Amino acid sequence: MNNYQFFTYLLVLAGSTYLIRVIPFVAIKEKINNKLIRSFLYYIPYAVLTAMTLPAAFYATRSVVSAIVGILVAIILAYKNKSLTVVAIFACLAVYITELIM
Repeated sequence: MNNYQFFTYLLVLAGSTYLIRVIPFVAIKEKINNKLIRSFLYYIPYAVLTAMTLPAAFYATRSVVSAIVGILVAIILAYKNKSLTVVAIFACLAVYITELIM
């Protein structure tokens, strides 16, 4: 790949990424009052983060059993409103202990 081709691809990528972020600001100028749309937009970041993180958690360990144990520990601690650091530490410990036992 030569420099001309690389920078052409880079400009196309940058332009498409920029347009995806700018179009909503240009198209929607007033505040959104519809409750359904507002709740939909509120939960999108959580849904996307879950969709990206959860599958990776199953492949990050040696076995699916230890991954499930770690995910269950994380869900329980998150449900009890523990901090992100506490949830991550205890989920990692749960996976480590489960793999030691197995």
